Amino acid sequence: MNEDLSLLLIMVEAGGVFAPLAFILFHLLRSFIFIPVSVVIIAGGVLFGTMWGTLYSVIGLMGVSIFFYAFIDKMPKTQERIVKIKNRWFGEYRNLTVGQIAILRLIPFVHYHLLSFCLKQRKPGFKKYMNASFLTNIPIAFFYTIFGEYISTFTPSFIGLTLIGLTCLVYLLREKKSIIKWKEFFKRTKEKAAG
Repeated sequence: MNEDLSLLLIMVEAGGVFAPLAFILFHLLRSFIFIPVSVVIIAGGVLFGTMWGTLYSVIGLMGVSIFFYAFIDKMPKTQERIVKIKNRWFGEYRNLTVGQIAILRLIPFVHYHLLSFCLKQRKPGFKKYMNASFLTNIPIAFFYTIFGEYISTFTPSFIGLTLIGLTCLVYLLREKKSIIKWKEFFKRTKEKAAG
Protein backbone atom coordinates (compact mmCIF):
# COMPACT_ATOMS: atom_id res chain seq x y z
CA MET A 1 0.00 0.00 0.00
CA ASN A 2 2.89 2.39 0.74
CA GLU A 3 4.28 1.87 -2.77
CA ASP A 4 0.90 2.73 -4.33
CA LEU A 5 0.61 5.84 -2.16
CA SER A 6 4.17 6.95 -3.01
CA LEU A 7 3.58 6.46 -6.73
CA LEU A 8 0.38 8.50 -6.58
CA LEU A 9 2.03 11.30 -4.60
CA ILE A 10 4.90 11.57 -7.09
CA MET A 11 2.54 11.61 -10.08
CA VAL A 12 0.26 14.28 -8.65
CA GLU A 13 3.06 16.50 -7.29
CA ALA A 14 4.66 16.49 -10.74
CA GLY A 15 1.38 17.77 -12.19
CA GLY A 16 1.71 21.29 -10.74
CA VAL A 17 -1.34 23.38 -11.61
CA PHE A 18 -2.95 20.35 -13.23
CA ALA A 19 -2.49 18.25 -10.08
CA PRO A 20 -6.20 18.37 -9.12
CA LEU A 21 -7.20 17.26 -12.63
CA ALA A 22 -4.57 14.52 -12.58
CA PHE A 23 -5.84 13.37 -9.19
CA ILE A 24 -9.46 13.27 -10.38
CA LEU A 25 -8.47 11.32 -13.51
CA PHE A 26 -6.43 8.96 -11.35
CA HIS A 27 -9.67 7.94 -9.65
CA LEU A 28 -10.85 6.62 -13.03
CA LEU A 29 -7.56 4.81 -13.68
CA ARG A 30 -7.56 3.30 -10.20
CA SER A 31 -10.14 0.70 -11.19
CA PHE A 32 -7.93 -0.68 -13.92
CA ILE A 33 -4.68 -0.85 -11.95
CA PHE A 34 -6.30 -2.34 -8.84
CA ILE A 35 -5.44 0.35 -6.32
CA PRO A 36 -7.94 0.50 -3.45
CA VAL A 37 -10.24 3.52 -3.26
CA SER A 38 -9.09 4.30 0.27
CA VAL A 39 -5.44 4.67 -0.80
CA VAL A 40 -6.32 7.25 -3.45
CA ILE A 41 -8.55 9.22 -1.08
CA ILE A 42 -5.91 9.19 1.66
CA ALA A 43 -3.40 10.55 -0.85
CA GLY A 44 -5.87 13.32 -1.72
CA GLY A 45 -5.99 14.35 1.92
CA VAL A 46 -2.20 14.38 2.16
CA LEU A 47 -1.76 16.35 -1.09
CA PHE A 48 -4.61 18.84 -0.99
CA GLY A 49 -5.74 19.02 2.63
CA THR A 50 -9.08 18.13 4.10
CA MET A 51 -11.42 20.44 2.21
CA TRP A 52 -9.90 20.21 -1.27
CA GLY A 53 -8.95 16.55 -0.89
CA THR A 54 -12.54 15.68 -0.03
CA LEU A 55 -13.91 17.78 -2.89
CA TYR A 56 -11.54 16.30 -5.49
CA SER A 57 -12.21 12.78 -4.22
CA VAL A 58 -15.98 13.26 -4.46
CA ILE A 59 -15.58 14.57 -8.02
CA GLY A 60 -13.33 11.63 -8.92
CA LEU A 61 -15.69 9.10 -7.35
CA MET A 62 -18.63 10.66 -9.21
CA GLY A 63 -16.66 10.19 -12.43
CA VAL A 64 -16.15 6.53 -11.50
CA SER A 65 -19.89 6.22 -10.80
CA ILE A 66 -20.79 7.70 -14.20
CA PHE A 67 -18.31 5.39 -15.90
CA PHE A 68 -19.73 2.37 -14.06
CA TYR A 69 -23.33 3.29 -14.89
CA ALA A 70 -22.51 3.82 -18.57
CA PHE A 71 -20.52 0.63 -19.12
CA ILE A 72 -21.75 -2.11 -16.75
CA ASP A 73 -24.67 -3.07 -19.01
CA LYS A 74 -22.25 -3.35 -21.95
CA MET A 75 -20.11 -5.92 -20.08
CA PRO A 76 -22.44 -8.90 -19.46
CA LYS A 77 -19.75 -11.28 -18.13
CA THR A 78 -18.59 -8.74 -15.56
CA GLN A 79 -22.19 -8.05 -14.63
CA GLU A 80 -22.84 -11.79 -14.15
CA ARG A 81 -19.82 -12.05 -11.83
CA ILE A 82 -20.99 -9.07 -9.80
CA VAL A 83 -24.50 -10.56 -9.53
CA LYS A 84 -23.04 -13.85 -8.23
CA ILE A 85 -20.93 -12.02 -5.66
CA LYS A 86 -23.90 -9.86 -4.63
CA ASN A 87 -26.12 -12.93 -4.21
CA ARG A 88 -23.45 -14.75 -2.21
CA TRP A 89 -22.72 -11.80 0.11
CA PHE A 90 -26.12 -10.20 0.55
CA GLY A 91 -28.70 -12.70 -0.74
CA GLU A 92 -30.62 -12.93 -3.98
CA TYR A 93 -33.68 -11.00 -2.82
CA ARG A 94 -31.94 -8.49 -0.58
CA ASN A 95 -31.60 -4.94 -1.78
CA LEU A 96 -29.28 -2.70 0.18
CA THR A 97 -30.55 0.73 1.17
CA VAL A 98 -28.62 3.87 0.28
CA GLY A 99 -27.60 4.24 3.94
CA GLN A 100 -26.25 0.69 4.04
CA ILE A 101 -24.24 1.29 0.88
CA ALA A 102 -22.79 4.51 2.32
CA ILE A 103 -21.66 2.64 5.43
CA LEU A 104 -20.36 -0.39 3.53
CA ARG A 105 -18.23 1.92 1.39
CA LEU A 106 -16.37 2.87 4.57
CA ILE A 107 -15.24 -0.73 5.01
CA PRO A 108 -12.08 -1.11 2.90
CA PHE A 109 -12.48 -4.75 1.89
CA VAL A 110 -16.01 -4.37 0.46
CA HIS A 111 -15.64 -3.91 -3.30
CA TYR A 112 -16.55 -0.42 -4.52
CA HIS A 113 -18.11 -1.58 -7.82
CA LEU A 114 -20.17 -4.27 -6.09
CA LEU A 115 -21.75 -1.50 -4.03
CA SER A 116 -22.22 0.63 -7.16
CA PHE A 117 -24.05 -2.30 -8.73
CA CYS A 118 -26.29 -2.63 -5.66
CA LEU A 119 -26.95 1.11 -5.89
CA LYS A 120 -27.82 0.78 -9.58
CA GLN A 121 -30.30 -1.98 -8.76
CA ARG A 122 -31.84 0.16 -6.03
CA LYS A 123 -31.97 3.35 -8.14
CA PRO A 124 -32.12 2.27 -11.81
CA GLY A 125 -32.68 5.72 -13.34
CA PHE A 126 -29.55 7.76 -14.11
CA LYS A 127 -30.58 10.86 -12.16
CA LYS A 128 -31.65 8.88 -9.08
CA TYR A 129 -28.50 6.75 -9.31
CA MET A 130 -26.28 9.84 -9.48
CA ASN A 131 -28.04 11.51 -6.52
CA ALA A 132 -27.70 8.35 -4.44
CA SER A 133 -24.12 7.87 -5.61
CA PHE A 134 -23.28 11.41 -4.53
CA LEU A 135 -24.76 10.76 -1.08
CA THR A 136 -22.82 7.50 -0.68
CA ASN A 137 -19.53 8.96 -1.91
CA ILE A 138 -19.43 11.87 0.55
CA PRO A 139 -18.87 9.76 3.71
CA ILE A 140 -16.03 7.69 2.21
CA ALA A 141 -14.29 10.77 0.80
CA PHE A 142 -14.66 12.71 4.05
CA PHE A 143 -13.70 9.82 6.35
CA TYR A 144 -10.57 8.70 4.52
CA THR A 145 -9.41 12.24 3.79
CA ILE A 146 -9.58 13.35 7.41
CA PHE A 147 -8.83 10.15 9.27
CA GLY A 148 -6.69 8.46 6.65
CA GLU A 149 -3.37 9.35 8.16
CA TYR A 150 -4.52 8.28 11.63
CA ILE A 151 -5.94 4.91 10.60
CA SER A 152 -2.46 3.38 10.50
CA THR A 153 -2.03 4.21 14.21
CA PHE A 154 -5.28 2.50 15.27
CA THR A 155 -4.93 -0.58 17.44
CA PRO A 156 -6.39 -3.88 16.21
CA SER A 157 -9.01 -3.77 18.99
CA PHE A 158 -10.13 -0.28 17.92
CA ILE A 159 -10.35 -1.40 14.27
CA GLY A 160 -12.37 -4.43 15.36
CA LEU A 161 -14.76 -2.27 17.40
CA THR A 162 -15.14 0.12 14.46
CA LEU A 163 -15.97 -2.72 12.07
CA ILE A 164 -18.47 -4.18 14.56
CA GLY A 165 -20.06 -0.74 14.91
CA LEU A 166 -20.32 -0.34 11.13
CA THR A 167 -21.80 -3.85 10.84
CA CYS A 168 -24.45 -2.94 13.43
CA LEU A 169 -25.28 0.22 11.48
CA VAL A 170 -25.63 -1.79 8.25
CA TYR A 171 -28.03 -4.14 10.06
CA LEU A 172 -30.08 -1.30 11.54
CA LEU A 173 -30.38 0.47 8.18
CA ARG A 174 -31.51 -2.67 6.36
CA GLU A 175 -34.69 -2.92 4.36
CA LYS A 176 -37.30 -4.49 6.63
CA LYS A 177 -39.15 -6.41 3.91
CA SER A 178 -38.33 -8.43 0.82
CA ILE A 179 -40.60 -8.65 -2.19
CA ILE A 180 -40.35 -11.90 -4.11
CA LYS A 181 -42.35 -12.24 -7.30
CA TRP A 182 -45.00 -14.96 -7.32
CA LYS A 183 -43.40 -16.97 -10.14
CA GLU A 184 -39.93 -16.82 -8.59
CA PHE A 185 -41.21 -18.00 -5.20
CA PHE A 186 -42.99 -21.03 -6.63
CA LYS A 187 -40.12 -21.79 -9.01
CA ARG A 188 -37.80 -22.07 -6.00
CA THR A 189 -40.36 -24.25 -4.15
CA LYS A 190 -40.59 -26.63 -7.12
CA GLU A 191 -36.78 -26.80 -7.35
CA LYS A 192 -36.52 -27.71 -3.66
CA ALA A 193 -39.24 -30.36 -4.00
CA ALA A 194 -37.54 -31.88 -7.08
CA GLY A 195 -34.07 -31.80 -5.47
